[in-house]
Formats: sequence, C-alpha cells, structure tokens
Amino acid sequence: MDVVRRALREDGAFRDLTSPIVGNARARAQFIAKQDLVLCGMEQAAETFRLVGARFIPRARDGQKLRAGSTVATVSGPARRVLSGERTALNFLQQLSGVATLTHRFAQLARPAKVFDTRKTTPGLRALEKHAVLCGGGHNHRMGLHDGVMIKDNHIAAIGDLEVLRERVHELALKRVPIVIEAQTIGEALLFATFPVQVLMLDNFTPSLLRRAVGLVRRVNPAIPLEASGGVNLKTIRKIASTGVDRVSIGALTHSAPAVDISLEFE
Repeated sequence: MDVVRRALREDGAFRDLTSPIVGNARARAQFIAKQDLVLCGMEQAAETFRLVGARFIPRARDGQKLRAGSTVATVSGPARRVLSGERTALNFLQQLSGVATLTHRFAQLARPAKVFDTRKTTPGLRALEKHAVLCGGGHNHRMGLHDGVMIKDNHIAAIGDLEVLRERVHELALKRVPIVIEAQTIGEALLFATFPVQVLMLDNFTPSLLRRAVGLVRRVNPAIPLEASGGVNLKTIRKIASTGVDRVSIGALTHSAPAVDISLEFE
C-alpha cells in the first residue's frame, strides 16, 4: 500500500533517532477511542505496523460506531517498532475516522435525502477520504474528472450559448456517460430539467428558493434527481434537506472534518 509507505517515509519511521533508546524492550499497547466516533483507517493502520515490524490486531472494523473508551485495536512487538509506527497509524485513524464521523452526523440530519461528497479532498488521499465518507453513511460523487461529467457555471459561461450547451449535452448523452448539470437560477433549473442528464444540481439556493425550485422542476420532469449544494453545514443541512431534494453535496465532509481523538496507550 504505497500511501502508507510514503507516510512512513515522510515521518522518518525507518530511520527513527529516538525509539532505539528503549533497546530490546517489548511492548503491548491499545488504541483507545477517546470520544464517540465512526471508525475508519484500520487497513492503513494495520499496514503501518506490518511495515515497521509489529503485530496489529483489530478489535473493530471500518464503519463501526464506537463509544468513548472502546478498544479500537491492540499492537505488540518490539517497543521501538511500535513507537516508530505510532504517529503514522494514528494520523490515518484520526483523520479518516474524522471524515466518517462528520459524514455520519450530516447523513443523520439529512434523512431521507442522501449526502454526497465532492472533489474537495486532500491531494493524494482522495480514495481514502471517499472510502471514509462511505463508512460514515454518505455517498460518493465521481472520483475525478475522468469518470463523470459535471457541467458547472464556468463551463456554461465559457460556452456562452444555452442552445449550444443543449447540443453538447445531447452529444455527451449519446456516449452514455453520467451527466450532472448545475443551475444557479430557477430559470436555468427549468431549462436544464429538459436536458438528458442524470442529476440536476441546484447551487447556492436559499432553502425557500430551493423548495420553490423543487416544486416547479417536478412539474417539468418528475423523475430527475435533484441535488442541493452550497452553503451546507451542520446548522443548515436539515432545512436544506427538507425542501424535497433527493441529495445534498457537501465539500466539508472531506475538507473540514476535524480529526477524532484516538490514543495509543501502553499496557
């Protein structure tokens, strides 16, 4: 797993200047959840200790909800090796569990609407962060620019002609690629609802405007999935989701998730 090896090298785990002072002592330690959380990052933690030469035994799994005080895993082996891998393993567990935990909070508040992530991820860690979103009960938008079409305001402005835009969308639809298109006004929403797209995104609408747009679009195209985006946080998600949209996309799931509190405690 290259991402783990890179993280260990970044931390200098294979040339640790401090841990050798413990000599040949052996250790057994536990990863303990210090808060309620949704767990993620276990595969990366296990790989961390495999690479440094310690034994990692999971006591929970990705996606599991844990209470404060729960044992996440145990690790044993030469103390210097456990210590060399400690921070890297914690970084993966704390950051990815942070994404999963925040996603779970949003998903609970948004029901019955579904919560989706975005491409606002840490460079190089997108696959892991999107996995964490799934662990928290969210859903993934496209992985990148290569696996789906998302036509946003700048694409529309660059084309500069809505009829040309319609033609381009029809051309894309013939290639059977998933298409999402973003509307910034009710007028655009009503027009784009007639395009052959899989999702109509309503961007930066107030909750009252969203509710109105949903009602009007449903008359034009009852079947099209509607997605709200922009201005979504834990205070606004319930109101936004209650407008009748099918889904809500939230950049904060990955770009603003606080790390959870997990510690490694020697026995």
